Amino acid sequence: MMMRRVAASLVPPWLETLLSTPFFATCPVHPDAPRSERNMFCLDCGDSASSFCLYCRTDLHSGHSVIQIRRSSYHDVVRVAEIRNVLDIRGVQTYVINSAQVLFLNERPQPRGGGRGGVGGASSSSSTPYICEICARALLDPFRFCSLGCKLAGIKRNGDATFVLTPDDDEEAEGRREESSSNAEAAEESKPRRRGRWGSGLREETGHEDRSPASLPPPPAFSRRRKGIPRRAPFAS
Repeated sequence: MMMRRVAASLVPPWLETLLSTPFFATCPVHPDAPRSERNMFCLDCGDSASSFCLYCRTDLHSGHSVIQIRRSSYHDVVRVAEIRNVLDIRGVQTYVINSAQVLFLNERPQPRGGGRGGVGGASSSSSTPYICEICARALLDPFRFCSLGCKLAGIKRNGDATFVLTPDDDEEAEGRREESSSNAEAAEESKPRRRGRWGSGLREETGHEDRSPASLPPPPAFSRRRKGIPRRAPFAS
């Protein structure tokens, strides 16, 4: 009982719900929408949260703290950039997939055979000396856990780790957010700009020239020369 209370103080109330929530089913509210898969999760709705689609986010979770879940080899992952500002992810193995750092949500089945098990993991028989403390999955780097779920199990078992950010971590997260915002602004400013005509005035364009239908040149007119009246050759005298 004491260990449960300790674990509860080290884990956000929404985390266990996140790890047990099924994702990527079709949204029953927007089944015919082009992006209706349920791959969003709201952190502000607490342990009563569930997965939802992009359109539900606009309708029901506007202004909330929402993260997007993605898939890698049929397993759910979350980008480090989205989760590190609300969760202490130290000790969890990160992977680079599609040029983005990600974390796996839950423990995955061990790959069969020897050697490394493809993207995001290795078998326990590989030569790496690093393994997950909970499921014994071989890791690529000196981390303690292979997923958020295994770290949660480690906290419940040992109580020597935490998911809760400290005030210093909050300041660091805020600095990362400001840095990310500054980098985005700098990238926008570095885009090539050129001037293009818009009506009677001038305005700056970013990367390409914006043209309204009125400013487009008219289609070429193909004139057809009408044949003249046929004339009979004069009779020879």
